[in-house]
Amino acid sequence: MMPNGWKKGVIEDIAKVSSGGTPSRQNDSYWLGGYIPWVTTAEVKFGVITDTEQKITEEGLKNSSAKLFPKNTILMAMYGQGKTRGQVAKLGIEASTNQACAALQLNEGFEVDYYYQYLVSQYENIRDLANSGGQQNLSGGIIKGIHVPMPPLPEQRKIGNILGVWDKSISTIERLVDNSKQQKKALTQQLLTGKKRLSNFDAEWKEIKLADVGKCITGLTYSPSDIVDKGGMLVLRSSNIQHGKLAFKDNVFVSSDLAIKSKTQDGDILVCVRNGSKNLIGKSALIKGKATNQAHGAFMTLFRCKYPDYAFQLFQSSNYYRQVHKNLGATINSINTSDLHKFKFMMPTDENEINAIATCLSNADKEVELLVQQLADLKQEKKALMQQLLTGKRRVLI
Repeated sequence: MMPNGWKKGVIEDIAKVSSGGTPSRQNDSYWLGGYIPWVTTAEVKFGVITDTEQKITEEGLKNSSAKLFPKNTILMAMYGQGKTRGQVAKLGIEASTNQACAALQLNEGFEVDYYYQYLVSQYENIRDLANSGGQQNLSGGIIKGIHVPMPPLPEQRKIGNILGVWDKSISTIERLVDNSKQQKKALTQQLLTGKKRLSNFDAEWKEIKLADVGKCITGLTYSPSDIVDKGGMLVLRSSNIQHGKLAFKDNVFVSSDLAIKSKTQDGDILVCVRNGSKNLIGKSALIKGKATNQAHGAFMTLFRCKYPDYAFQLFQSSNYYRQVHKNLGATINSINTSDLHKFKFMMPTDENEINAIATCLSNADKEVELLVQQLADLKQEKKALMQQLLTGKRRVLI
């Protein structure tokens, strides 16, 4: 039910919907030296587009179905890989697009910021429209039929302004997260190689193999009949590692009486040694909390050592991943634990320096985690506010 003073409509009632095109790649004059921004669906990802990776020439624009759209046009990805389909963006510049982008040019009396925010809020619903009747892509016809509320223009503007302020705050935190991650990466490179030393430490460093400081413990092989719906023992797998942290959203449990070689211990490092995607090989997480006294799958290994916090930082380093990629299997995306034991690193001989470096890098991780949580909280608060403001459940004062 629409709030008092609001109307119901569809996209076709409020905007002209069209799409772009791609100049022939066979004609260099359509691309070389081009200055006209040309948007692809990969660049349509919930934000304001102020530049594009590719540019076309005037000749390319004239000799193709590409069109030049004005600033403040709303773009929607009609198809694309993964999460792309249904994502929207707003042009902050005049630009052309390829044919996979729908361009929504709002009619007079309709506020672009309000409808941009509304379409962002409807992302999942719009994707469902693309899946109806076996349809895997959006089309101009589907987009024109998307239902939209039609508040009075002053309310549209006020709501758009309010949510725009939230977006600016979110962008600020996103930049802080990116900067903190880059700083941590640089600090890791410096401290784990001895290029930068913490004060009061001057003892020599030596090259070690992982086998010198710990050992790998192979995982549990189980069959479908061993899996239980709930209870039992958690089997930690690749999906339980998310961005270097343990996650528990895709859990598998096996019967508690299933014989296992070893349960996880606090301070073990869980490492993915086999996966369908080579990009996931080597990712790791530090075992703690409810992940202790559990099992781990056959495609995982545990690295158990005297200096778990330091070793975990080694497992995040570029040097570690270079050795992972160097030792990947020729036909199967995997690394052998025997190879993992041979990975080489420089390491302090002073145990106090080892612990100090681990603490410093762990504190840097905590700073990143805090910002990431602030960002997640801010996005969730904005999402809740969008549900209220964009539907009129909560009215704004004009």
